[in-house]
Parts: sequence; C-alpha cells; structure tokens
Amino acid sequence: MTFQQEAASWIFPSQLSASPIPSIGANAPSTSKLQLPNSDETPTIITFLRHCGCPFAEKTFLSLRAAASAHPSITFVAVSHSDQSATDKWFEAVGGADNVRIIVDSERELFAHWGLGVSSFWHVLNPASMWNAYKLGKEQGIWTRSTESGNRWQTSGSFAVDRNGMVRWGGAAGRADWIPDFEEAVKAVKG
Repeated sequence: MTFQQEAASWIFPSQLSASPIPSIGANAPSTSKLQLPNSDETPTIITFLRHCGCPFAEKTFLSLRAAASAHPSITFVAVSHSDQSATDKWFEAVGGADNVRIIVDSERELFAHWGLGVSSFWHVLNPASMWNAYKLGKEQGIWTRSTESGNRWQTSGSFAVDRNGMVRWGGAAGRADWIPDFEEAVKAVKG
C-alpha cells in the first residue's frame, strides 16, 4: 500500500447511471456476473461491500461468512469494488472466503444495477459512523486496514433473493456503519 493508493480512495468517483434499488417483491437484477435466479434453484444472499480495508466491510463479511457456514443450502455472494489483487489480499487477511462466492466488480457496474451509487459526505463521515468505527476496533479488534483499491464513497448494500429470483429482504446502507443481519435475510428466503 502506498500513500497515493490510500489517498485515491478518498477521491470522489465518477457517477454511474444507477438503476433504482430493487424493492421487496421485485425481480432481482440479473447480469452475466450475477445470474438470478440461481440455476440450482437455491436462494441467494448478496452483500455489496464497502472498500477492502473498511472495518464495516470486514464485519459485514465476517457475518456473511458465518451465515454461509450455518446455512449451506443457501448461496452467499460478496461483491467487492476493489480490484482483483486488493480483493484477494484482503480476503486472505480476513481469513478467506470459505463458502462465500466472491465477485470482483471494480468498474462498479453490478453495484449500479442494484441501485448502489456514490454516497454523500454525511453517509461516510457522520460522527456516529466514526464512533462506531472506533467501537468496532476497541470491542472486536476490527480496525481500518490499508486501502489499496476501491473507494470510500461507494454505497454498500445487502439483499436476499428467493429461489424464484424475487427480492425478499434488504436494501442500500443508510450509513457507512450499517452491518446487515444475515439471519434476518435467511429467514426471509426460507420463509
């Protein structure tokens, strides 16, 4: 990691034309990177991560990985907007992907298909998020890691899609410190 890489993560990225965020009960967006419904007819839980290095992305992924281990009949997917090299290094640093499928979307096109665009200053740097980053480090040992690729302004989000390709749970993060409850997502698709 270089100073330039870390600084680049603070530069406001280009705006992509984002679709509306899929609502509960709507058909999930399907692309060549993430085809839904799954061909094996399993439900899918997807999380679109903040940049690799963000402590909230790490906590989100650790929760997703635990849910994937506990519910092997569901497909779990994590989408990173960092480049392949930074994503690979970050996943190794956090203990590996295990049963989670990893998609690298460094162009942020998949994020845009799911309505996840660029966030605001307040979304990223509000005092509650800053306090929660400190608490996450102090209480759980999850501190900010170096950011080699990706952008701090990209909005994250998580969704649960049933076996028929319908969105049953989720949405965009309201703040940078949002940690989804993946057990709620599991209940929504197991119904």
